[in-house]
Amino acid sequence: MGVGIRRAGEDDRELVVRLLDEAFQDDPVSGWVFPGEEYRRATHHRLMAAFTDVVFAEGWIDVAEDGSACALWLSVPAGHAPEGGDGPDEAVLLREAVDPANLRVEEITRMMAESHPADRAHAYLWMIGVVPDRQGEGLGGALIQHVLDRCDREGLPAYLEASSARSTKLYERLGFAFTGRTLDIPDGPRMWPMWREPVSHLTPGSAGRR
Repeated sequence: MGVGIRRAGEDDRELVVRLLDEAFQDDPVSGWVFPGEEYRRATHHRLMAAFTDVVFAEGWIDVAEDGSACALWLSVPAGHAPEGGDGPDEAVLLREAVDPANLRVEEITRMMAESHPADRAHAYLWMIGVVPDRQGEGLGGALIQHVLDRCDREGLPAYLEASSARSTKLYERLGFAFTGRTLDIPDGPRMWPMWREPVSHLTPGSAGRR
């Protein structure tokens, strides 16, 4: 499907935070971090706002032109963990800013940072959100492919953590593969780290792809 995509600006912050809050209310990891529907609805948006601010500062956000979906990306150099999870200080600061008494905010931040690959530069899909009534229309796949096309041109790998077994199927169709080791949250759900090698298009006259 044809999806109009643009780079988000600071004036899109409220849109992005609201979209992520709606999209991840029923996500297994969000449910673990903020257990209980009432608590989650009152607090979850603060974490989405914190993530949005980090990515505006350190990466970029793509949005569907109609405001129905967004993708948060970071360019991660070799040997560096993404901001927002790089060591204990950032994890503590995030918890204190989002929900000071909730140690799970800090715990999930540490776990994701510790499992993040650091040996090669890559594009990191931190989050992708689609409003609930538009899910299943291919919006998320279009937003991701928009960046993967550039990754292929530049020879850059990509990485993400899938938060459900169902979502891994979408990412597999886009060329991602499970790294082989799940991120198992204590007394909570699991996540599936996934890596994608860039696709090299062969020169005319050559058959297939590498």
